[in-house]
Amino acid sequence: MYYAPFLYPYQYQQNPYYANVPMYNYVRQPNYWTQSPNGRNKIELRDYGSKPFVVNINEATKQNNTYRTALWTGEHLQVTLMSINVGEDIGLEIHPNVDQFLRIEQGQGIVQMGKRKDRLNFARNVFDDSAIMIPAGTWHNVTNTGTIPLKLYSIYAPPEHPFGTVHLTKADALAAEEDLR
Repeated sequence: MYYAPFLYPYQYQQNPYYANVPMYNYVRQPNYWTQSPNGRNKIELRDYGSKPFVVNINEATKQNNTYRTALWTGEHLQVTLMSINVGEDIGLEIHPNVDQFLRIEQGQGIVQMGKRKDRLNFARNVFDDSAIMIPAGTWHNVTNTGTIPLKLYSIYAPPEHPFGTVHLTKADALAAEEDLR
């Protein structure tokens, strides 16, 4: 174990005899994690509400197989996980009062955006680790152009979907949106 005394000023040390000792906390909260059959940690994908919450977002996103699952819904922010099948898209949409952040964790696709529904003059290829910022009032769509499901997470500010939202398929999402109108 590495020990470097007085590397930082004393006021930042909690214990002067164990200064700068690496702290590793691998303890998983039992209500957030369960053991999967293959021995890896599996995350229970559900809406954890407005309570404090920490998750490996990369693993949760890759684990998700639904079109949309709300992972955390607060008063001012919402995180949803999405899985877009090969050749499918999110669907052309606009959020008039909601800024949106998307991050691709697996797969590849194309994002298109524009101020008008019939003029999406912004297009970029996206792939693992791409971050997409969508200003409120911008038409946008993401299409999976790869050979595996496109896994991404979305952050809405303020929340866009009701607490606990789970849409198994895109058709389920469209039907739910139609019911809200």
